[in-house]
Amino acid sequence: MSEAVLGIIGGSGLYDLPDLENARWESVETPWGEPSDQVRIGTVDGLRVVFLPRHGRGHRFAPSDINYRANIDVMKRCGVTSLVSVSAVGSLKEEMAPGHFVLVDQFIDRTIAREKSFFGKGCVAHVSMADPVSPRLVDHIAEAAIAEGLTYHRGGTYLAMEGPQFSSLAESKLYRQWGCDVIGMTNMPEAKLAREAEICYATVAMVTDYDSWHPDHGSVDIQSIIKVLHANADNARRLVARLARELPRTPQPCPVGSDTALEYALMTAPEARDPELLAKLDAVAGRVLSR
Repeated sequence: MSEAVLGIIGGSGLYDLPDLENARWESVETPWGEPSDQVRIGTVDGLRVVFLPRHGRGHRFAPSDINYRANIDVMKRCGVTSLVSVSAVGSLKEEMAPGHFVLVDQFIDRTIAREKSFFGKGCVAHVSMADPVSPRLVDHIAEAAIAEGLTYHRGGTYLAMEGPQFSSLAESKLYRQWGCDVIGMTNMPEAKLAREAEICYATVAMVTDYDSWHPDHGSVDIQSIIKVLHANADNARRLVARLARELPRTPQPCPVGSDTALEYALMTAPEARDPELLAKLDAVAGRVLSR
């Protein structure tokens, strides 16, 4: 059987995982263009860990400029079986305070300027996004959070906005009316692409602030956000280290089918598929295209 490989995509404030054993930065080529950065590959108690800073070291990429397809393709090429997105967010709920972590289970995608699929003309595929995160992976993250004494909330809806500006007051109030819990700029289309790549995905949303809806906070204060970002990043490193130590070393079947999402998703007949696109899909869809 294959071995488990843990992938970590680090959001704002998390640009490295210094505690990896035998770690190295490595370039990985992808047919989808340049990823955000090299990946840092190492081990934790024998488990292979692959880390990618979503915005690049030095925070070089705005949310809309990130090559999400390249980032997920790189993770697939590195053999990642479980992918944890660590992401800074604003809170839309009083009880989800700055410094808390939210283990998201749903998304609303309001982004408009990003490539959202590996598939298209020449090879059409439709995957289910009804349950966008792997509950078994979230179980392991929750256990790690408890062991590290972190304050977390299990479940929540992440509103993905385009950015890079923060929400207007009217938008923030609207998203609260929709029942959203946190707001961020980066987990879409990342979660969709991870599903297409048949990688189990979960989000650790790190609350940095209350969005502009909060009557006692008003506009988002960048200086306050940066302060909380640093504290959250330290806690995220502890969480990831604990998760890596305790994650099963053999991949477990995903209860919502993340690891088999392409099984019946390809719609284009084999004889009608575009060879050029198929070549780009070698990592993402190789399991089903090789049959």
